Amino acid sequence: MKWELKNQLILAGLALLISVGVATADDSAKVTDDDGTTARMVANLVSSRHINHPEINDDISERLLNRYVEVWDSQKLYFMQADIDEFQASSRQLDDLIRQGDVKFASTVFDRFQLRMNERASTIEQLIDAAHDFTVDEEMILNADDREWAKTEAELTERWRKRIKFDLLYLKLDDTELAEARTRLHKRYHSVRNLYRQTEAHEVLELYLSSMTQCLDPHSTYMSPQTLEDFNISMQLKLEGIGAKLQSDDGYTVVVEVIKGGAAAANGNLIKGDKIIGVDPDGPGGSSENIDVVEMKLSKVVDKIRGPSGTKVTLQVKKEAGGIEDYTMTRQTVKLTEQEVKGKIIDASTWIEGRPGRIGVLNIPTFYRDFREASRGGNFKSTSRDVKKVLAQFREQGVDALIVDLRSNGGGALSEAIEVSGLFITKGPIVQVREPDNAVTSYPDEDPDMYWRKPMVVVCNRMSASASEIFAGAIKDYRRGIVIGDRTTHGKGTVQNVMPVASRINLFGKDRGALKLTISKFYRVNGDSTQKKGVVSDVVLPSIRNHQDSGEDSLDNALAFDRIQRATGVLPFPFVNDGITRKLAQQSASRVSDDKDFRKVAQNVVRYTERKNRKTISLNESTLREEEAELKREREEQEEAIKKATGTDDDKDIFADNFYNRELVNISVDYSQLLEEQRTAGK
Repeated sequence: MKWELKNQLILAGLALLISVGVATADDSAKVTDDDGTTARMVANLVSSRHINHPEINDDISERLLNRYVEVWDSQKLYFMQADIDEFQASSRQLDDLIRQGDVKFASTVFDRFQLRMNERASTIEQLIDAAHDFTVDEEMILNADDREWAKTEAELTERWRKRIKFDLLYLKLDDTELAEARTRLHKRYHSVRNLYRQTEAHEVLELYLSSMTQCLDPHSTYMSPQTLEDFNISMQLKLEGIGAKLQSDDGYTVVVEVIKGGAAAANGNLIKGDKIIGVDPDGPGGSSENIDVVEMKLSKVVDKIRGPSGTKVTLQVKKEAGGIEDYTMTRQTVKLTEQEVKGKIIDASTWIEGRPGRIGVLNIPTFYRDFREASRGGNFKSTSRDVKKVLAQFREQGVDALIVDLRSNGGGALSEAIEVSGLFITKGPIVQVREPDNAVTSYPDEDPDMYWRKPMVVVCNRMSASASEIFAGAIKDYRRGIVIGDRTTHGKGTVQNVMPVASRINLFGKDRGALKLTISKFYRVNGDSTQKKGVVSDVVLPSIRNHQDSGEDSLDNALAFDRIQRATGVLPFPFVNDGITRKLAQQSASRVSDDKDFRKVAQNVVRYTERKNRKTISLNESTLREEEAELKREREEQEEAIKKATGTDDDKDIFADNFYNRELVNISVDYSQLLEEQRTAGK
């Protein structure tokens, strides 16, 4: 895989965080015979329910081995060729073992990884403190795919010498004194050693089984019960806890944000920067005691803080300003509003002189649905319900044109994509789905009402995927509106279903997690799959993402693009024709070519493509310092352009006033005027 240099540096740093020594494993990370039962059930589900009905065979076994080894040592810094040769002895047996309920190989690789990290730990520590000559002209390979596994200890030590030298050098370039850089690296290794020490069996099993499922396609994964809980929270947009965003930093659990409407906000004492050093899950008078959570893995800390609404929890907090305080809070249901639908109305003339019109921005970050509450018939949370509310406000306030913002919307519930699409047409099919038996089902708009009848544009980027592409494809195929943005969307044309591994879970049954499995492919009503190719924009705006390997077509084992028959019952609207799209593209291109910010984007694209295939980085301080100064300037420009291009330069504003969004408003006004001219001419 190829990355721009900035991402290469970041990924190299992340690889270091993953690839550090740990203490000897204990039995908490050992998979069991019962885990083997789970694996056997997963294998059966995969073969029977995946769209391709794959046989778990020797081919899958060989690919599973390679993927799983990379999970633990993607940078080839710990395992040696002898380890890989030993693992390869099982390369054609893993399929048989899984079907028999034997997953010991998962622990074998993980245990060997920890053993090798223990062996490397002292060398790494010594290299951190060693004298390095930063004036020597030498280079380090950035992408592990471009090197083989080390065959000797000397070869691996040399690889580590360059690894450590690079990290020290990179800290020096950030004006960190060498002594401080060494201290920070020692601390970093210690923290991550501790994180690996806390690896649990369910995590090892999840990584192993997901390595198997991702040999079939990149989106099929196994979710342990713990991961499934987080997945359900993301779909419901609510959780029961204190309402605070947390992150791990140097062994501490640090408060990043206090969420409005949560228990922490109601308490009023917890603030950004506070460090949680202890948790009493039951609060005062409960059966539990304060638990020291310093250097505890973040997921474990969160698990102790979460709990049923109405129960109490006490946090022991080290204040950023000094001192330690105890805060007792009553847990409550916290609504996660960041990912919910939002609306904003813009007076175009205040953004762009001489451009009249009221533009409504409908921001849809994800397609969510509280399936659990919906099944109970209650007042559940969903994207379509929230979209209806925003559209009603736009109609009441006289909005002239609509911008539906799907940038970086990674998808969500298929049913919601269908329902939201149906809000903009009167009737007809929205998407076609091919099932594992090759039967094709057409899913129609079941609501005859049309909730928005005025002009609309849909904004996408390369990160708009899955359900977003269903919506964008339907709007385009019905000629209901214009699609604007990156050259094409992500290209994820597959449908996943979350199914429990244990088909019958009762009061005495075991929760074996769930399988998120690709069970079907979806197709636009014109018969095209969105798989790999995505939905092509009618008006393309300059973006570095157009040149990055960030789409479905860059993922390992992505399913192929194909076509089926066109759906029947599609009655296109007169909102779009070739003349309109050509005119809009021409008008936009003229403005973009004269815009200094878009010209900067174009310049960054040129520089990015020049560095895209770079395989090494210099370890000479003066050379790297010159390159870094240039890169820093470019990164700042690029990050600013990306923020402006995605509307994320102000996280409180869903559609900030910047050059990219101003062009979207310009196109929307152009579109409204062309439609009005068309309507007038047709009288």
